[in-house]
Amino acid sequence: QVQLVESGGGLVQAGGSLRLSCAASGSFFSINAMRWYRQAPGKQRELVALITSGGATNYADSVKGRFTVSGDNTKNTVYLQMNSLNPEETAVYYCAADATTRSSPGRPVRYWGQGTQVTVST
Repeated sequence: QVQLVESGGGLVQAGGSLRLSCAASGSFFSINAMRWYRQAPGKQRELVALITSGGATNYADSVKGRFTVSGDNTKNTVYLQMNSLNPEETAVYYCAADATTRSSPGRPVRYWGQGTQVTVST
């Protein structure tokens, strides 16, 4: 099993920045990729950014140039630096990890964190 704990959310003014963290712990063989999603009230959860174990990254078009995802494999932690935030990005931000475990050694299973609230004020 994999436990994911997000932190770093909070209230920020429009144009401001926040840095989210997601720490993975538990018993797993490997984490193939970690993703950041967000879900605004009344909207579907959307993928914001991902980073693979090899360091490859990908972003939603709406955040390219403003958000940066990075990881520290030694700490099993991924970060999301968010700059130039706007009120429409108010949402709960979730971390997800695709991990192989003893119960699923050959097929990664996706695990989710509890989410962290990001509120961007006008």
